[in-house]
Amino acid sequence: MPLFTRSISLLSSAIIFASTAWANCECGYTVNGTLYTDLSETDFLHIKNINESGWLTQVYTVEREAARGPFGKDASAKQVTTNPLKSRYDWAGDGIHGGDAGLQVIVSNPGKNGVIPMGELGTNRSDMLYGSFRAAIKLTGQEGTCGAFFWTNHITAPQYLDDTQEIDMEFLSSQFNETSHPVNLVLQSKASVDAGFDAGNTDSFQTHQLPFDPSEGFNEYRFDWFEDRVDFYANGVFLKSMTGEGVPKDPGHLMLSQWSNGDPKWSGGPPTKDAIMTVSYVKGYFNSSDTKRQSDWENRCKDINAPNATCEVPEITAPPQNNATAKTFFFSQQHNMTMNQTVSGGNPNTIESGAWSIHASMQTISTAVLLSSLVLVLNWYS
Repeated sequence: MPLFTRSISLLSSAIIFASTAWANCECGYTVNGTLYTDLSETDFLHIKNINESGWLTQVYTVEREAARGPFGKDASAKQVTTNPLKSRYDWAGDGIHGGDAGLQVIVSNPGKNGVIPMGELGTNRSDMLYGSFRAAIKLTGQEGTCGAFFWTNHITAPQYLDDTQEIDMEFLSSQFNETSHPVNLVLQSKASVDAGFDAGNTDSFQTHQLPFDPSEGFNEYRFDWFEDRVDFYANGVFLKSMTGEGVPKDPGHLMLSQWSNGDPKWSGGPPTKDAIMTVSYVKGYFNSSDTKRQSDWENRCKDINAPNATCEVPEITAPPQNNATAKTFFFSQQHNMTMNQTVSGGNPNTIESGAWSIHASMQTISTAVLLSSLVLVLNWYS
């Protein structure tokens, strides 16, 4: 091969090598063929400090008159506690404080002030605009609470109480018995506000019977939010699709909550002793409304059709209830799958803290490889 031709060949190889994707999933994550640019994953089975998880506990009080029930509600940080597994290598079993491991969201019996202590928390990120969201939850067996996994476009509680854009999966422990284990699927909308904050009188409310008892073990609850509909799932099995004006159009964030106001038509209660809802993980794959995040995606996604540029989100095949099935997949616990992703939490093996620096380092390495190759070519040709 002539020297000049050989030099051009080597230079071309260097350029191709330098532009090759350095990490998997740089262009995002797919669910049933739909691409999402961002993720937020939290492994509550291995978290000791809630403040390091990407979530914030909610603190507020709603007096009885505003709570639409016989009792008021008092959300506080002490009603949300972490209870990680005793061993970082386990994925099921008792926590370090006893009982089910995971995040505990607690409703207690009311004191003399007429308000019921409750727990609630929401994600730090409020830029979630369409996506697939799932949580593994064990509901309480104590009668008299409402446990909820939901999305809302209001950021500061308790403003969402008057929300007209909300996606809910709600569980009323008073509805659980030997023959009935329902989940209430709700799209809060202007119609529900006009009906006195009663979505049950609208077409965006459905009760779906589950083939298992939600209070006997962890199960995954999920909703996929699109521009024109919301699809609901339990343990990967499709439940219901909802359409209409109740489908949200604005960005927001995820919430976990358990509460009671003593309303016999909804939450019932209050419970006679602590009612504990336990969460083992929450995962979200979504598009961001934040222009900086959108720019980050454009910078890192150079070729969406490149091998491994997108990654399919694995679906569970069994309820996450033992060491085999509870060890579900986290992109954020891999070492090459969350480039430039800045929100994840849980297992000590997570690479969250290094996401930005790794991305920058890969760019630097790529440039260094190209420059070194150029120097080699020039020296050879001269």
